[in-house]
Amino acid sequence: IGVEGAKLSCQVFLSTTGGAWVMSRVSESGLPWDMLFMTRFHNMLRNSLPTPVVTWWMSRKINSWFNHANYGLAPEDRTQMKEPVINDELPGRIITGKVLIKPSIKEVKKNSVIFNYTPKEQPIDIIVFATGYTFAFPFLDETVVKVEDGQASLYKYIFPAHLEKPTLAVIGLIKPLGSMIPTGETQARWAVQVLKGVNKLPPRSVMIEEVNARKENRPSGFGLCYCKALQSDYITYIDELLTDINAKPNLFSMLLTDPRLALAIFFGPCTPYQFRLTGPGKWKGARNAILNQWDRTLKATRTRTIQESPFPFAILLTVFLVLLVAVFLIFL
Repeated sequence: IGVEGAKLSCQVFLSTTGGAWVMSRVSESGLPWDMLFMTRFHNMLRNSLPTPVVTWWMSRKINSWFNHANYGLAPEDRTQMKEPVINDELPGRIITGKVLIKPSIKEVKKNSVIFNYTPKEQPIDIIVFATGYTFAFPFLDETVVKVEDGQASLYKYIFPAHLEKPTLAVIGLIKPLGSMIPTGETQARWAVQVLKGVNKLPPRSVMIEEVNARKENRPSGFGLCYCKALQSDYITYIDELLTDINAKPNLFSMLLTDPRLALAIFFGPCTPYQFRLTGPGKWKGARNAILNQWDRTLKATRTRTIQESPFPFAILLTVFLVLLVAVFLIFL
């Protein structure tokens, strides 16, 4: 890459087999994308609309930041939504020529590689394999936890389905389309209720049947298709666990007793405060935290006080009055 006394110079080639969707952490109006995207309203739309419509809608939203086809990143198979990559810098690196997008590698030689569709050899100094990872439990017998095709025999992704008694819980072995920290925390809350004997697991036959159903990952034709091992819908999965421990917020009854909170929960960000409104471990400050979360989010960015100009309102008011006078004169 460089030698002592010389300027550091590096050309990066990004080889991708099927393309990738790239998302920024900053979304519309400069707000965090997960706070805008991870809402119960959006989740309802994603799960109720046909898969092609959901895929088109999401790819359109992602392409609103930059057109992936123009940058060589558009996935070859656009019928299914691939897991997005969160990266704020990649488009800028591509457009300045610091990163060059290449197709998959056809052949690796001693000091060069040959990419598909480009017969010319490309000199390469370093190859970084970003192929993901596999997991295993070498310290456990297969009769406890068995891994097959990237899936473990875990009920709700937590308890080994074959054990006679629930004495072992695995936390965090899941890939939700959302934050991992509240997912793992909710798993732990659910597991504690089972370990304490407050909640009972179903018979082993029922648990094994559900584990096998999750391994099949059959697309329903509606919503996003989670076709890879351990992938799961964030809100749907957490609600599933919260329901078992009576901690899921009841929006229908809340709409009658506290409509402001109900609307904030349904249309606003699905933050972990929602998981502490009721049930074991509930927090009395959860309601206020939900209603004020946008204020705290924007406080971090509003380090400079800006006086809003009154002129736009004055102009609109003037135009409205002129139109009103014009209509009055026309019909006079």
